Formats: sequence, structure tokens, C-alpha cells
Amino acid sequence: MREPDAAFADPRLAALYDVLDNDRSDLDAYLAIVDEVGARRIVDIGCGTGSLAVRLAATGCSVLGVDPAEASLDVARAKPNAELVTWLRGDATRLLDLHISADLAVMTGNVAQVFVSDNDWSDTLAAVHASLRPDGWFVFETRRPEARDWEHWDIAPTAVTLPNGDVATVARCVTEVAVPLVRFETSTTIGEEVLDSTSTLRFRGREEVERDLRDHGFRVVDVRDAPDRPGKELVFLASAQQ
Repeated sequence: MREPDAAFADPRLAALYDVLDNDRSDLDAYLAIVDEVGARRIVDIGCGTGSLAVRLAATGCSVLGVDPAEASLDVARAKPNAELVTWLRGDATRLLDLHISADLAVMTGNVAQVFVSDNDWSDTLAAVHASLRPDGWFVFETRRPEARDWEHWDIAPTAVTLPNGDVATVARCVTEVAVPLVRFETSTTIGEEVLDSTSTLRFRGREEVERDLRDHGFRVVDVRDAPDRPGKELVFLASAQQ
């Protein structure tokens, strides 16, 4: 699979992730789903800086956080309750070596869209299925392509005051739209230092996602509107069939 974007892999940018994207109300829906399905053993795939993983661990859940970006995992390991989480560097296919049987696997923050190739997406779904107990749950979100949300992603240079008092100037620009792929570039300037990151995301429609899940042994139980982004994202709840 492709290397993680600099936004997550560059230690300087990973340290800023939670500061620049500090509204994680999207995670509330996942905490509610954990209670809904009664999950206690959870795998957080693409856990990033660990915001959800540490919250789940604090409730007594057994949590494994998996991410390919070591810099993001370093940020996660420094958070309160991080010692309650098992952290693993890698993508979902690393789970195959562990032979686990989780109650629930989650992918938040539109992680599902970073798998731009069919092979990477297929390998991820297969690894998730193999890591769940019979009738275990796979829950994730993805943006709806028909909403064309990328048309509102551009950000003019905007000053953000960091916790240490420094000022960062952040700008973002969509550079290519070739649906189902959308590419954008983000620039963060702090003093004389300019940190750039380029990202490409794949937009899969509901029918495509449901088909792919079925092809990999999942039963789609529910598809919900993301409560924090109504009309823009869907949350899939799928059960692993044997």
C-alpha cells in the first residue's frame, strides 16, 4: 500500500494534527455504536493520533490501534490513557499476523478513502474480515461523492495560534478532480518553515461500497447519515459472515 501522507508521517505535521483539526465530535457516534453492539475488543484501523483509541480504552475496552505513520503513533503514545492501548505500526494487513478475534473494527476520519487502488481496498477488507469474530462488526464512514464536498475544501491562507504561542498559516487547494479520485495540497507555514502535504482520496458511492463489503464476506446491516456531517457522509455498519 502507498506510504502515508506527510500530514500524518512528518513528525512536525503530526504534532499539529490535533491542534488544526480539534473538533472530533465525529467520534461521539462511534462511541455510541460501541455501546450499541456491545463491543469490548476493538481494532481502530488508521488510528492516527489515537483520539478515539484512548477514549475507548478509558471505558475499559481492549483496544488495538493500527496506523502506518510512526509520527502519528508517537503523538498517540503521549496522550492520557495511551498506556491502555496496544499500538501497532502498519496497515490493516498487519492484523493477519496477530490472529485476533475482535468484536469490532472501526475506521474513522474517512480512512476508507485513502485506499485509492482496488487491490489496496480489497486487501484491507479481507484483513478486517479475518480479524473479526463470527458476526463481529465493521463500522466506518466515507464521503458521498454526489455531495461533491471537495468543491468547498479550498482554504485561503489562515492564521492559527498554536498552544506554544507560535502562529501557523494554513492553506489548502484542490489540485485535481478526476472522480473517483480527488487530489489536494495543504501548506503549513510556521516562521520560515513551510511544510507541504499532498493527499489523494477515492470517493466510492454507496452501491459500490455495499457490493465490495458483500464480496468480502460482510452483511450490510445499516447505512446511516453521519450525524456531524448530514448529507455529506455515510456510516456503514457491517457484520462479518463466516
